[in-house]
Amino acid sequence: MLSLKEWKYQAGAALLAAAFAAPSAYAADPVLSIVATPSSGVVGSTIDLDIRIAGVTDLYGYNFSLVFNPAYLQVAGSSEGAFLGSDGGATDFGVADATGTPGVVSYVYGSKFGQVPGMSGSGSLAHLTFNVIGAGTSTLSFTDALFLNSNLADITTQLGTQTLVTTAVPEPSAYLMLGVGLVGLAALRRRKAC
Repeated sequence: MLSLKEWKYQAGAALLAAAFAAPSAYAADPVLSIVATPSSGVVGSTIDLDIRIAGVTDLYGYNFSLVFNPAYLQVAGSSEGAFLGSDGGATDFGVADATGTPGVVSYVYGSKFGQVPGMSGSGSLAHLTFNVIGAGTSTLSFTDALFLNSNLADITTQLGTQTLVTTAVPEPSAYLMLGVGLVGLAALRRRKAC
């Protein structure tokens, strides 16, 4: 019969062996995320979104749609990120529909060309520019996402979200009233000092 100490040692060794025998069971899926610059906006300004992938292996092609609140944001432009073409190979990039359906940038896609391996690691897939047209909160999220490796097999990807807060520009009359209030406060202090 095993002593308690020997049993604990054997049980711990068995757990360690099981953990290292199947590392793929513990590997995290790649993450698709949104980085906004600046992180908030004022009506009349623009916000740039960098769509990033992290921890991917053998990414050959992708597509996704981005959902946003059209009361606060309006699509202004798109461009390809550097990740897929960072090995110098040819790529294709596009957006199927940026302005047709309010609140959706439909089917942003990118792909490598030819029988070449996909890209591994982390980097930027796309840049989207938005005009800020209203004040409020807009949650940005992904839909219709598909990521493929060089064998055209699915890559399971975690889809992140981003919340943008936009504010209105104060009216000139608000600045005028603030200035008048400050002048009145200064005059009141001067009167008390005398």
